[in-house]
Amino acid sequence: MVGAVLALGACKPAEEAKAPPVRPVLYAVAKPIESVRFGPFAGTVEPRYQSQLGFQIGGRVVARDVTVGDIVKTGQRLAALDTVVPRFALTRAEADVTDARAQAENAAATEARTRRLMEGGNVTQAQLDGTVASRDTAQARLAQAQASLEKARDQIGYTELRADFDGVVTQRSAEVGQDLAAGQTVITVARPEVREAVVDIPDDLVGAMPKDGRFTVALQSAPAITAAGTVREVAPFADASTRTRRIRMSLDNPPPAFRLGATITVSLAQRIAPHFVLPDTAILSADGQDAVWIVNAAGDAVTRRPVEIAERRGAYVGLRSGLSPGDRVVVAGVHALAEGQTVRLADAPVAVPGTQGP
Repeated sequence: MVGAVLALGACKPAEEAKAPPVRPVLYAVAKPIESVRFGPFAGTVEPRYQSQLGFQIGGRVVARDVTVGDIVKTGQRLAALDTVVPRFALTRAEADVTDARAQAENAAATEARTRRLMEGGNVTQAQLDGTVASRDTAQARLAQAQASLEKARDQIGYTELRADFDGVVTQRSAEVGQDLAAGQTVITVARPEVREAVVDIPDDLVGAMPKDGRFTVALQSAPAITAAGTVREVAPFADASTRTRRIRMSLDNPPPAFRLGATITVSLAQRIAPHFVLPDTAILSADGQDAVWIVNAAGDAVTRRPVEIAERRGAYVGLRSGLSPGDRVVVAGVHALAEGQTVRLADAPVAVPGTQGP
């Protein structure tokens, strides 16, 4: 009897040693990815055409008739300069023309008298040539004075800044009482009929941006309001401080809610061949074959299954075949598992980029 008990006691440790250990594992649920999303990126609605308007002459601003957001019509006055100095210049130019005309008439009369004296042999040819030259000089000075008068009259008109086209004021850069130089920006007017989406995209992502794709442009304040956008212009250089490049997109029939300055979100979803994305730690490579460990339906054992890798992207891999939707794939410690290994699943699956959500 004692021998039998000892024999049974010796068998029990041997049987316990043969029982496989239960390994806790992290897992991810295989979900097929059928589309990729580029973005979203934040941007604004801006006009394609806008002009920075300024006076053609310098002076002091005495009136500013519009402000940001105002709608202006062609020919409408936007601002005005003090006219005192230009009017003084006009008066002087008119006086110069009167003086030059008198000088020209006198030179012409002198030339005519000298020519008659030349016919009677009372003056020399040199004297006649001198009067002819004086007449030509006086006529040239008259033409110059008349041109200066036209310029002075034009400058009177330049004291009023008027809109060249129908548009909306997007920026004001001068105030009443400010002294301006010629050409300095006073008002910026945009054409609201042609609007486009403007976004800044990180420089390292521009290369992956589909140039011919139709982007979805949505208002941030009302995401249900959208429009289609296509890339029109890509900045050739990245901004030195933000390392982003400015992208301008043409909008296809944008709704009225797409007002200038509205904040938008730009993204692009593209259909691709279905594939699965997993962390690269889930791949077991042996004898030139890639495989993964699949947890059975009961969740207590694993089975090895060969897979085909389509691409590697950093810490993740894309699988072309070998998985089915809903498979639970072990993503850590794959080299410590064996066929039929008893496992214990973690409380929740590991999140994989592109597979979150319903």
